Amino acid sequence: MIAHYIKYTLQFKIPAGTSRGTLQSKDTYFLIIENKGKTGVGECAMFKGLSIDDRPDYEEKLQWVCDSLSNNDFMVLHKLTEFPSIQFGIEQAIISLGSSNQFDLYPSEFTRGNASILINGLIWIGDEAFMLRQVDEKIKAGFTTIKLKIGALDFEKELSMLKSIREKYTSNDIEIRLDANGAFTPENALDKLNQLAKFSIHSIEQPIKPKQWNIMAQLCEQSPIPIALDEELIGVFNQHDKIELLETIKPQFLILKPSLLGGIGGCNSWIQLCSNQRIGWWITSALESNIGLNAIAQYTFNLGNTLPQGLGTGGLFTNNFESPLTVQNGYLKYNPSISWNVNL
Repeated sequence: MIAHYIKYTLQFKIPAGTSRGTLQSKDTYFLIIENKGKTGVGECAMFKGLSIDDRPDYEEKLQWVCDSLSNNDFMVLHKLTEFPSIQFGIEQAIISLGSSNQFDLYPSEFTRGNASILINGLIWIGDEAFMLRQVDEKIKAGFTTIKLKIGALDFEKELSMLKSIREKYTSNDIEIRLDANGAFTPENALDKLNQLAKFSIHSIEQPIKPKQWNIMAQLCEQSPIPIALDEELIGVFNQHDKIELLETIKPQFLILKPSLLGGIGGCNSWIQLCSNQRIGWWITSALESNIGLNAIAQYTFNLGNTLPQGLGTGGLFTNNFESPLTVQNGYLKYNPSISWNVNL
């Protein structure tokens, strides 16, 4: 068995604005395993500035993984708690290697083209006109749920934008999810949530920065808008810590990103805890290429969650890989008649 990795830089078609700044490109890594004429591939989508494994020794650790796998040491997965994106890449590569088709990881009605995944349409931060134009485009494209990133513009402008959306589209026309990326402060968060609630908001992700459990717990109890935890989950890997977090904060939803939370195993752990505590959840990609997005989508489909998922990011890049993944009428679909075109 031989394993190696390749670094790849994805280029955004349009600069991607978030409350943490604007992204022009995103580095990702592909783990490739070859054995007896077969090849498995997985994406290690470390997210700079966000992932717990955004560390100077990331590529050194990837090389150690390749050396270990080349020596048939498959226990590496359990030695990588602090590198969740590498864990997910290994999971993908091993499943890919064992599949009859390296990109058909979880054969299902989805991969056969007979079923699809309901997704939300992502609205990137920009000026009000730009964001409203995106909303119109998503609705014309058949989306029934949109997700708006807020917190980077003047709050009054964001309220004005939401008012404009609701004057044009009722909650029966479009469901609105918000993502604050921790932009509010403990002092102003509840007031802002009360003002946002006027616009029939489905939920808001991470209103304040993580690691303020008691304040977040108060917000989850008092907020008129259901709160979803996202960044709060990053770096929480111990089962006891996960239970303590959920029992302390009592969120309404969790946002699960396999590349940030330890892949399939990490997400399954959170999902089981959500089931125990009756907490809602959905899966979101973390700006992976179509290789990682494909793995997330196939995994997600088999979970049977009927909420809109956050998996509509495949068309963001100029140099993504051609794949069977397509977005139609607010659904992510897999068209088996379209071939993969991956040259690594």
